[in-house]
Amino acid sequence: MHPVKRTGLIFFPAFDWAISPTHPEREERLLYTQDQVFEEGLLDYENISEYKPGLAGTDDINRVHICVPDASAVCTESHLISAGGAITAADKVLRGDVDNAFALVRPPGHHAMRVVHGARGFCNINIEAIMVEYIRRHYGHRKIAIVDTDCHHGDGSQDIFWHDPDTLYISVHQDGRTLYPGTGFPNETGGPNALGYTLNIPLPPETSEEGFLFALDNLILPVLEDFKPDIIINSAGQDNHYSDPITNMNFTAQGYAILTDRLKPHIAVLEGGYSVETALPYINVGIILAMAGIDYSFVKEPDYNPAALRQDPEVTAYIERLVPALYDQWRQRGSLKASSDAGTFERRSRSIYYDTDNIHEEQIESVRICDECGGVVTIDSMASTGNRIFAVIVPGRACAACRREGEAIFAATKSGDVYRYVYLQDRDRDVFTRK
Repeated sequence: MHPVKRTGLIFFPAFDWAISPTHPEREERLLYTQDQVFEEGLLDYENISEYKPGLAGTDDINRVHICVPDASAVCTESHLISAGGAITAADKVLRGDVDNAFALVRPPGHHAMRVVHGARGFCNINIEAIMVEYIRRHYGHRKIAIVDTDCHHGDGSQDIFWHDPDTLYISVHQDGRTLYPGTGFPNETGGPNALGYTLNIPLPPETSEEGFLFALDNLILPVLEDFKPDIIINSAGQDNHYSDPITNMNFTAQGYAILTDRLKPHIAVLEGGYSVETALPYINVGIILAMAGIDYSFVKEPDYNPAALRQDPEVTAYIERLVPALYDQWRQRGSLKASSDAGTFERRSRSIYYDTDNIHEEQIESVRICDECGGVVTIDSMASTGNRIFAVIVPGRACAACRREGEAIFAATKSGDVYRYVYLQDRDRDVFTRK
């Protein structure tokens, strides 16, 4: 028997927001789930409660993102409610109203990076990241683990927490050589002050339950035990399902329920998943039951056929080689060294494509090597829209040296001829300024 948990559900189908009427990311993604939840009588259980989503504010967005030119230019009210639904889930858990919560909301968010010129991968703002920084601002500092089980690598979440040693980001996804966004490889391990705290698990196409649960039991759960997070967040993408129209995996509703049961997230937030009739209602019911500690063994798709979903032995062999290598990499994270001396800056250049809005961005990011905090970060970003911006990010729990450096750089950088806008995002003091 599973211990019964008080579980909160937050629904927001976003009736007035869709990329297009026939786009995979549309309101039906959650309407069929709501119908299934009602049909199965889940809200009749005393330990399952539904809550209305709140509304995220501009301050919540600016705590995480540099939106160009500002948050109102890239967000609709639906985005604010989606992020607000994630925040509501966090509030209900951290206030003790429930033991765990599942935010079944859209639009999704895990492809939205720190700088936002437009939409990427159906995402405008990163609702989990906004929730994480809301938690830290309103409930005190927390060590947080994000386990992203969406089929697509969460490159936005990775980007936002790349330099944060207090956030462990784990992404298990279809190999980026075969799927958007083409990232999420084992050598992507975090910035110089947070090396090892990004962990990517790229799985081959046609991976089934066997492979996902092997990675969970032999890598994800041991790493979480080592990290000892205060909060576990599941970016609960559901596009690993065998019927999903835009991916190539063989996970099932039963597999998702088992994964959730073993992972035991405090908060789950819906991400992708585009098989709106034949997968999402069953997956979500399985996840809800698993979070609530209720038997989920009966949850199966009408066309469920385990023989047809059996994992190829070559896929199994690949995963059985990959997982121990990644665990060794995690255990040796203490030996990873920044390539530069403390007090100097390390730079990376990137080309970023906003596939939803057809925007190209060239970005140069620099981080101060620091032994005491995540390091002050500067970003020089030029988009094909013509907007070139410069941003200074002072990290949470910033040391005095990084604060001085960040404030000096911001004071010395002018808007006008070179940069249209110059931003200061002080995550330590919760200050956001644009000039």
